[in-house]
Amino acid sequence: MGEPVTGDTPSPMRVGIVGCGNISDIYLKNCRHFEGVDIVACADRVQERAVEKAAQYGVPHVLRTEAMLRDPDIDLVLNLTTPVGHAEIALEAVKRGKHVYNEKPLTITREDGAKLLALAAEKGVRVGGAPDTFLGGGLQTCRKLIDDGAIGTPIAATAFLMHHGHESWHPDPAFYYQRGGGPLFDMGPYYLTALINLMGPVQRVSASARTTFPTRTVSSEPKCGEVIEVETPTHISATLEFARGAIATLIMSFDIWDHHCPLLEVHGTEGSMALPDPNEFGGAVRVKRAGSTRWQSRKLAFGYTENSRGLGVADMAEAIREGRPHRCSGELTFHVLDVMHAILESAESGRHIKVNSTCERPAGMG
Repeated sequence: MGEPVTGDTPSPMRVGIVGCGNISDIYLKNCRHFEGVDIVACADRVQERAVEKAAQYGVPHVLRTEAMLRDPDIDLVLNLTTPVGHAEIALEAVKRGKHVYNEKPLTITREDGAKLLALAAEKGVRVGGAPDTFLGGGLQTCRKLIDDGAIGTPIAATAFLMHHGHESWHPDPAFYYQRGGGPLFDMGPYYLTALINLMGPVQRVSASARTTFPTRTVSSEPKCGEVIEVETPTHISATLEFARGAIATLIMSFDIWDHHCPLLEVHGTEGSMALPDPNEFGGAVRVKRAGSTRWQSRKLAFGYTENSRGLGVADMAEAIREGRPHRCSGELTFHVLDVMHAILESAESGRHIKVNSTCERPAGMG
C-alpha cells in the first residue's frame, strides 16, 4: 500500500464516495496516494457539495447516489454519510454486488448490521468499516509489544473519552446528539476497536448511563443559536469483560468540561503500557515494567503515523485482490456495534449483558 503504481500492478479498485461532508476531505486526500484505490465518483444529498469536492480533488465524476449504486463501473462504495444513512446505502450497494466500506458505526441497529453481513456473504462481496486508526504506527507498535510479552498477560485496561461535545465547533453538530450518535457511538468505536485489536473480543458488559443536558445550543457557525434536542445518553461508564480474561473500564462523555485521565492504558502481569490517542495513527508509546522506577518511551515500529484515514479502504482493496481477510472487517465492526448496544442495554436494564457476537483479532501490519 502506498507504493508507486507500476505497469505490473493490477487495476485499482474503482471507488465511489457517498457523503461529501467534513470527513470526506481526508479520505479524498489520502486515497490518491494508495496504489490499489481509485476514487472515480462523488455523490451527496446536497449536489453542490459533491461538485465542490470533485473539483477540489480531481474526481472525474459527480453522480446522484442512486446512480452511483447502479453504476457497473463502481467496485466499492465508500459510505461517509451520517450514521442514519449507513445501513440503507450499504445494503443497496451490496444488493447490487458492490463491496462497501462504512464510516463508523457500521449501522445504527444490530439488526441492520447483521442483515448487511448476511447479504454480503450471499452476494460474495466484502463489508468493511472505520475506524482504521488501529492500523497506524502507534497502535500497531502497542500490538506488537503486547504480543511479544512486554507487559506480560493483559489483565486490565482503562479508556477515557471526556469532553463537552461538538456544538461549540462543528458546523452541523445535531447528529452527534441523535440516535446513533452520542459519545459511545461517535467515539466509542475508536477505543473499542483498539482494545479488541490488542486483547481480543468482549464477552460481557455492565454499564450506567445518563443524559445530563436535555438540549444543546449551537455556538458555532453557520447554525449558531440552533437548539438541539438530545436523544441519546451523553455520559456512559462501562465495565468490559474480554474473552481472554482482561477487564476494562470505559468512560465516554460529552458532559465533562475537562479532565486529567489518560486516554488509553493497558496493564499486564509484568508491566503497564500508556497508549496513544486511538483517534490518531501515531503518538507516544510508553511502557513501565514491573520493578522499574520509570516509564520508558518505545520507538514506533511501523509506518502510517500521520493521519492516514483511508488506509482501511486500501487494505480492503488489497485483500480482495490477494484473497486474504481485510483488517477493518465487517465482523470486527459488527462486534464493536454489538458491544455498544450491550453497554446501553446494561445501563437501561441494570444487569450484566452477554455479548453474543465475536470476531478474530485482525492480522498485525508486520
